Amino acid sequence: MTDNDTQPQMPTPDPALKRLDAFVGTWTMEGHLVGSDDYNIKGRASYRWLPGGFFMEQRVELDFLGMRIESQELIGYDPETGTFPSTVYSNLSPTPLPYRWEVRDGDVTISVSYGPLDATFTGAFSEHGDSFSGGWRPNPGADETVNVPYDISGRREK
Repeated sequence: MTDNDTQPQMPTPDPALKRLDAFVGTWTMEGHLVGSDDYNIKGRASYRWLPGGFFMEQRVELDFLGMRIESQELIGYDPETGTFPSTVYSNLSPTPLPYRWEVRDGDVTISVSYGPLDATFTGAFSEHGDSFSGGWRPNPGADETVNVPYDISGRREK
């Protein structure tokens, strides 16, 4: 190579993706239906960056009222909306499901509106970032038998 030869420039991830760094790791989760004191939602979630840093992967294993849920989610960034669109692949749906995340200053909002799914998660990380809490609620007019309201919290595993 000569000094005049140039190497192709690889794209770099949008700096906004750094807002997802707080999720990296494995989390133990537990929750309950709204109005119940029985903690019958339990599981784990793990997050990691895919090579290149453009996408985060989330894997979830959850026992939801005795129903086993497993999913893989890929989360990216949309600079036009300033949000993080994602696609969820789950053992409960033959179709990948579109979600949209908003993450700012420790607050997290995740929404889905696809077919009968129409709900929003609102939560926040603790001050030290080692735990979170929040809840899923059906959006106005959504079917609560499909969009079951529940609260969930998690702790980062050491």
